[in-house]
Amino acid sequence: MLEAFNSKEVDEFADSIVAELLEHHPPRAESAGGAKEVARLRKAFSRVFARIDSFARLHRLNLYTKARLANRVRWGLKDAGYREDFIATATQEVATHVALAGSRGETRRTGRR
Repeated sequence: MLEAFNSKEVDEFADSIVAELLEHHPPRAESAGGAKEVARLRKAFSRVFARIDSFARLHRLNLYTKARLANRVRWGLKDAGYREDFIATATQEVATHVALAGSRGETRRTGRR
């Protein structure tokens, strides 16, 4: 039962997502705008979402761990100096993707929806 609330791996994974975003889309790039920056951001999130899919396949994420992951990403982005609108949007997208990735994983394992 306690294993369901072990959050060390989730925290490390969330921190790695923030680190990846910092590397590929630092806070100062937010103000740059332009088509190039939008393309870089799209690529960065595409990589993040692929990693979330992989993580969700390897770990059974429950409601607590999904919420913890999104919250840890949110606070990591805030601590890194991203703008509040970027943080809100990124957190919403990560939370949505985590929820969907988990449900897709369940479909594959059981063969049912």
